Amino acid sequence: MIVILIGYMASGKSSLGRLLAKKIGYDFIDLDEFIEFKEKMPVKSIFESKGEIYFRKVESLYLDEIIAQKNNTILSLGGGTPCYGNNMETILKSNNVKSIYLKASISSLIERLKNEKNKRPLISHLKNNEELAEFIGKHLFERSVFYDQAQYKISTDNKTKNEIVDELYATLI
Repeated sequence: MIVILIGYMASGKSSLGRLLAKKIGYDFIDLDEFIEFKEKMPVKSIFESKGEIYFRKVESLYLDEIIAQKNNTILSLGGGTPCYGNNMETILKSNNVKSIYLKASISSLIERLKNEKNKRPLISHLKNNEELAEFIGKHLFERSVFYDQAQYKISTDNKTKNEIVDELYATLI
């Protein structure tokens, strides 16, 4: 089985995915890191040198590759992955996949992202928390139609990482 974690940036997909993989003895793959390895350059450089359309094409290609070839894997997607191409359809139609939306409120995401703006090119231009809230709110509105298609939804607000991992584990058994 492949467990695919879906959600907005800073929802905990990678950190929780690593913890869950360790707990259940699965491999862990962060899709962005997988793309960087395969393309031999950082995601930011792919966007800058080859453009978003190229990135979204290889993102879909590698998602398909992982789903076809892997098992006993926790896969953390980029926040936009479910929203492009046929990615969400691929996830939902795959027999060996369980999809989980890690749902965080706008206020939780602001708290997690406000000190990470320099590390996240998508939000680095935002000047204050009000702009960040507006940006996240707009994005979540656009993306929720995709995120909400996940088979399972787990709220991450006001929970420790261990509590969320326990909830993820309970969802899988």
